[in-house]
Amino acid sequence: MRKLPFLMLLFVAISYNAIAQSKDAIVGRWLNPSGEGQIEIYKKGDKYFGKLAWMKEPNLNGKPKMDAKNPAENLQKRPLLNLEILKDFVFEDGKWTDGTIYDPKSGKTYSCNMTLKGNDLLNVRGYVGISLLGRSETFKRVK
Repeated sequence: MRKLPFLMLLFVAISYNAIAQSKDAIVGRWLNPSGEGQIEIYKKGDKYFGKLAWMKEPNLNGKPKMDAKNPAENLQKRPLLNLEILKDFVFEDGKWTDGTIYDPKSGKTYSCNMTLKGNDLLNVRGYVGISLLGRSETFKRVK
């Protein structure tokens, strides 16, 4: 009889650990589809963020590329390298939702959701308004 409570406790602990691991499965470096950049996804508190950690061509005319397309004039002189472009994602029902993605090529910010397709593929969907009105790209995990 004493084994039953122990087995139940063990099952709960294993289940909790599996859930905690799946939340952080997104953490790491991801190569964008064009191969031009790598996004490093990390956790701050209970939310997930991502920065542009590597660029194939980080410089233009010998100087770092800047956030020139940003609509906020005061932000146009910040370098693109290490720029936080994914913000405020929460893990819910097996996906990361309620975040935003910034596109430095257009200077626009979009609502965004992300889902894992296996361990090494990340589906990133940026959209305006509702998720149906958007575009998806698949990022590959950097090993």
